[in-house]
Amino acid sequence: MSKILIHLFFILCFVGVSNAQNYVSGSVIDSESGSPIPGVNVQIKGTSIGVVTNFDGDYSISADSGQILVFSYLGFVSKEVSVANESTINVSLDSSTSELDEIVVVGYTEQKKSSVTSAVSEVKAKELTDVTSPDVSTMLQGKAAGVQVVQGSGQPGSLPSIRIRGLTSINGGTNPLWVVDGVIVHGTPNLNPNEIESISVLKDASATALYGSRGANGVVVVTTKQAKLDQNTLSISSRVGYSYFNNGNFEIMNSQQLYDYYQSFGNPDNIPEEINENVLANNFDWFKNGTQTGVIQDHNLSFTGGTEKSKTFLALGYYNETGTLKGYKYDRVSVRLNHDYKVGDKLTLKPKVAVNYNKRNNRQHSLYALYTYMPWDRPTNDEGSVINPQNLENGQVWYGRDNSNYLYDLQYNYSKSREFNVFSNLDFEYKILPDLKFISTNSVNFYYADGTSYTDPKSISGLANNGQLYKSNTKRITNFTNQMLKYSKGFGVHRLNALLAYEYQDYKYESNNATGYGIVSGTTILDNAATPGAVGGTTNDSALQSVLFNTDYSFDSKYLAQISLRRDGASNFGANSQYGTFYSGSLGWNIHNEDFFKIKDINQLKLRASYGAVGNRPGALYPQYDLYSLQSTYNGLPAPTPYQYGNEDLAWEISYQTNIGVDTRLYDRVSLSLEYYNKDTSDLLYYVNLPSTSGYNGYYENIGGVVNRGFEANFSVDIFQGKQNGFVWTLTGNIGTNSNEVTELFEGEDIDRGTKLSRVGEDYNTWFMRKWLGVNPENGNPLWEIVDPATGTRTETSNYNEATKQIVGTSTPDFYGGFSSTMRYKGFSLSANFNFSKGGSIYHSSRELYDADGAYPTYNQQVLQDGWSRWENPGDTTTHPLALYGGNNLSNKTSSRYLEDASYLRMRNVRLGYNFSNTLLEIFRLSNFEVYVTGDNLLTITDFSGTDPEVGIDGFASSQYPISKRLAFGLNVSF
Repeated sequence: MSKILIHLFFILCFVGVSNAQNYVSGSVIDSESGSPIPGVNVQIKGTSIGVVTNFDGDYSISADSGQILVFSYLGFVSKEVSVANESTINVSLDSSTSELDEIVVVGYTEQKKSSVTSAVSEVKAKELTDVTSPDVSTMLQGKAAGVQVVQGSGQPGSLPSIRIRGLTSINGGTNPLWVVDGVIVHGTPNLNPNEIESISVLKDASATALYGSRGANGVVVVTTKQAKLDQNTLSISSRVGYSYFNNGNFEIMNSQQLYDYYQSFGNPDNIPEEINENVLANNFDWFKNGTQTGVIQDHNLSFTGGTEKSKTFLALGYYNETGTLKGYKYDRVSVRLNHDYKVGDKLTLKPKVAVNYNKRNNRQHSLYALYTYMPWDRPTNDEGSVINPQNLENGQVWYGRDNSNYLYDLQYNYSKSREFNVFSNLDFEYKILPDLKFISTNSVNFYYADGTSYTDPKSISGLANNGQLYKSNTKRITNFTNQMLKYSKGFGVHRLNALLAYEYQDYKYESNNATGYGIVSGTTILDNAATPGAVGGTTNDSALQSVLFNTDYSFDSKYLAQISLRRDGASNFGANSQYGTFYSGSLGWNIHNEDFFKIKDINQLKLRASYGAVGNRPGALYPQYDLYSLQSTYNGLPAPTPYQYGNEDLAWEISYQTNIGVDTRLYDRVSLSLEYYNKDTSDLLYYVNLPSTSGYNGYYENIGGVVNRGFEANFSVDIFQGKQNGFVWTLTGNIGTNSNEVTELFEGEDIDRGTKLSRVGEDYNTWFMRKWLGVNPENGNPLWEIVDPATGTRTETSNYNEATKQIVGTSTPDFYGGFSSTMRYKGFSLSANFNFSKGGSIYHSSRELYDADGAYPTYNQQVLQDGWSRWENPGDTTTHPLALYGGNNLSNKTSSRYLEDASYLRMRNVRLGYNFSNTLLEIFRLSNFEVYVTGDNLLTITDFSGTDPEVGIDGFASSQYPISKRLAFGLNVSF
């Protein structure tokens, strides 16, 4: 009996112990984004027992009931949770006020900010929707150091040019690579900015080497929004605004000013008799007639919701804009669905689909005509009918050149186009082991576009062919797949992450077009044309496959190292050089984590350095082959003729990049990052022209080199952090410099590119033209410079053809960047963003027409800027020569006369908003309600005499569509 009692006692004790101890598991997520947080320390308080969360933020630990679990992770507020009898404890961590350990997307990986050893600039979602624009690339302007974003046109739907750390190629591609949710896309993606969670700009080899042959020009990584765990939210954002034509410092003459200009001509006997005081009877404002107040609408609806098993993000957007030039309209509808579904504990499906549809309707008034047409002419007669200058009646006179009235044709003719994009992903993740997962990314992107150009038989341009109809269509299919193994493991003070992947992408493009002549007015069907016209078509394709490897290691959060390796094989290289290997390595040192570092006021001090080699592919798809043209005919049949000589040894452009950086944060309120980089690009792809006797036009060769060097700085200052009175004020900014130098050219010979020159030792963007010396004060004639090639002696001449073409500057700016101010107090917020560029020269080519000293007397002319003056009498010291009917000694021909300072400072955006209080939100059962007013481009400070100093990366300014001023009102509501 006693033995039975003893056994029973031990059984009861065992049961008691079993009931007192739990095996607890769960997941840890970011409370703001809902994303899992790997690497979180989960420790039993008061003990040394602990574990670390894996890839998916999951953990499991043995803990007694009543014990306390401490969840801690750098960059987040620690949380303590008491263990009861539950077996699952899920935890969400709030971000701490420190920004040192935010998660940053670095290409194929995500890293804590304190662990990043690469040059990466990140732009969050809230920074991307300040400016009113349908495209994402525009919104990067001024927000990332070393990233030059230049809007060459203000036409609705136009895309800016982007350069990351300078120009690294001559005949190869110069645009950055875009990656959306892990998929490398073709060109700049057409994305709704409201769908985007963050953008990372990868700038050095350490960040871009994993993109191998396409990383030399930098990489822009876009992450779209994902659903947040246990947050079911319906959000509405709506913005309606107005845009105004921005004429900058440019002004054209009215009727009286133009008449006075004629009176200043030094050869009045050459002026036609019909140009007399009678012209003052009319003062038509062509510019006012052709411009308008544009209307902008931007409406978005999104839903995010989910459970631990299923999460969904759904977005619908509509954008509509009418141009500030009359007759142009842009529409876009966009839809996105991102879904995550957990199938058991190991498999997660991640399908995504995005669709956008764009339309452009074009009856746009001619900006060229608005500037050149004479105010003495008017487009309509007294009855209001549009005048045809080719058929004037009753002694009417048309003073403008070519007897052209663009409004006559515009009442009949038009063009229109549409684009359809489908981005589809079928991705999934499979957890092989707690620290090892397989990630499969698979995408098919489809692009289709068509267009119609209609020329009515009643129009002047339609008379020759009795009307014309042109139609075109284009389609492109891009396939992408990446199969990746990803490993992440913490070993005490050691942390190791690694990935190994295979990647493949192919591309197929096809276009067709046809023209028909002789049409019935109003018809848009080619089959109705009486005479078939030209028929055209293009097809091309390419493919690339790669193997890539990356690993990064950290020791005690102090010492950091990373290695990347990628091998690419591409279809558009020679058989002897079809594969290339690209690599990088980087090191980092978090000095502030050292035991000897005792400076409390310095929260972070990190040194980092990287070196690597990345590549660039040619713009041509078949540069390695012998190509033949089939444009010629013989005896009624196509006749092949030699076109391009092949090169089986053609290889990649390779950019060897060095980057040194330091990151610091002081007093927990001042952040500063400094970078120095050197990009040495060799084996530049160059098209060598061959003499006609060879039978070929030319061939591609790896000849040439260019070096880019520069400094970058990013700063952020929390002037007021809102800890005492609730007032928050933050200043952020960035600045970058870039200088480039051509280091090698074909046979060392200069390349005269018209107005620019490629020469070893010089900037690739060097201006090369005749040097303007001003005006001869004795006779008002223009002056240029002659340089004796033998002695270097410099003399003056008024003969344009005798003047020497020479280097007269560069279009490369000295530095560029942006800064912003953000203030918040209670429900109010006020922000302003600025961007700037200093140095470099713009060639204002339109002045050859509008500031021509009488060379184009049948064009309207530009009003002289403040500080400009025209010669009238001997002894005058002026900027402009004597005006003569027909021109003064070719004074308006290409020379440095029309080079102007490209510097500017622009208020990119200013925004005032108000968030309603929680009391009001609770009454209407809302989680957020904000109203705001925003303005774009309201202030630009520049000496440039044109409409807009943002003329494009190459620095040429003509009659470009200027960026408009905008004023919009909006609201954001969440349920």
